[in-house]
Amino acid sequence: MSSSLTILYFAAARERAGLARESLEVPAGTRVGEVLRLLASRHPGLAPLLPHLRVAVNQEFSTSEDEVPPGAEVALIPPVAGGSGGLFRVVDRPLRLEEVVEAVASEALGGLVTFSGAVRNQTKGRRVVRLEYEAYPPMAEKKLAEIGAEVAERFNGTRLAIVHRVGTLHPGELAVVIAAAAPHRKEAFLGCEHAIERLKQDVPIWKKEFFEDGEVWVGLGP
Repeated sequence: MSSSLTILYFAAARERAGLARESLEVPAGTRVGEVLRLLASRHPGLAPLLPHLRVAVNQEFSTSEDEVPPGAEVALIPPVAGGSGGLFRVVDRPLRLEEVVEAVASEALGGLVTFSGAVRNQTKGRRVVRLEYEAYPPMAEKKLAEIGAEVAERFNGTRLAIVHRVGTLHPGELAVVIAAAAPHRKEAFLGCEHAIERLKQDVPIWKKEFFEDGEVWVGLGP
């Protein structure tokens, strides 16, 4: 008995495979690691990338030993560029810090900390011409909300909001805005810092830097 899987490719994985999605027929009970080997055989350019990839099955990260359910959606996640009453969105428009502040502000929460991440005009001495951000939006927003729930649990009910932009951005433009609100300033600072670090680890958003003399996916190197 076989099963048809939907395979999704993002960022560097999409470039190596040469397509954004495809179907793959596999026997019932196939594991994640076996799916990766089949895909590397079908698209040899993927093979060097496999050690760097994480795999999401139905929008949840999985290990190589996990079985893939029949009809599942399997996403190949390259390293990312790096709940609780907030706002968690991936958008393709300019950002405003006010939108995340308004999402978490409350008279009961006396400490409010924000973070604005803008595109730099240089990286390691190379002038940045532009960045291109790409995301797996349903999973990215789900993971942002999970970070919000973590922050609320760890830091005394701190409320969090994160909005991340995708598409083409130029130096000076905002890529992400975050707001954390808590009864006291300490929890708000800690919650905001935790959100930034977790966003870099697990949220499937990638950025490609374009320089005057080349380009690179951040997290993978040249």
